[in-house]
Amino acid sequence: MPKSKFEHIYRDLKEKIETEEYPYMELLPSENQLIEVYDCSRNTVRRAIKMLATEGYVQSQHGVGVRSLYRPIHRTNYLIGGIETFKDSAIRNNITTNTHVISFEDIICDQKLAETSGFEVGTPLYYIKKVRCIDNKPVILDINYFNKRIITDLTKEIVEDSCYDYFENELHIDIATSKRLFTVERVTKQDQDNLELNDYNCLAVIRGHVFTASSELFEYTISRHRPDYFAFADTAIRKHV
Repeated sequence: MPKSKFEHIYRDLKEKIETEEYPYMELLPSENQLIEVYDCSRNTVRRAIKMLATEGYVQSQHGVGVRSLYRPIHRTNYLIGGIETFKDSAIRNNITTNTHVISFEDIICDQKLAETSGFEVGTPLYYIKKVRCIDNKPVILDINYFNKRIITDLTKEIVEDSCYDYFENELHIDIATSKRLFTVERVTKQDQDNLELNDYNCLAVIRGHVFTASSELFEYTISRHRPDYFAFADTAIRKHV
């Protein structure tokens, strides 16, 4: 089954659901109709539907069909269960964004950083600090540490566009797993210096460790979000035992 075919169907159905061509609680075209429309196999259609179901866009009902469950969230939202780039989330949320790199340095992991990042002492790292703007407002502060033994030839221009596009399409890194910790923390001077905070004195903070398919840690990131531009979305499925 060609991956490009599956991805095309998934993206096309997702766009039609988000634009309400397939409205909330309405049935999508039948499986046989989708096979005819996309000129593909039954397994290809089912794989696309399964992906949409995992993201909470649809639900399959035996003997009935596939029903749209999508309701727009009127706030920028990020996925808990998937590994999604900032660029991807901007497209999904239909928002205008840009990224400004404040710091771009080569460092060596010391003992203190090793305790929080998970990198071994002595690991060469890229240290990157950048501000994410939504609708021209600086509302997210990202601090990234990338393992230079895995990530090579990174530049400021790549960071301002999309790191993950470069990692996957140029370096051919197989990104597999992300472990995340979500907290709410008081605003720091660094936040005040770089973000437009209004009256907020706390931020939502996500710390993430990202691993390749061979279980190598290549990224540790701290992402600090202004609350009114922050929501995390997930879909939970109850498992019966």
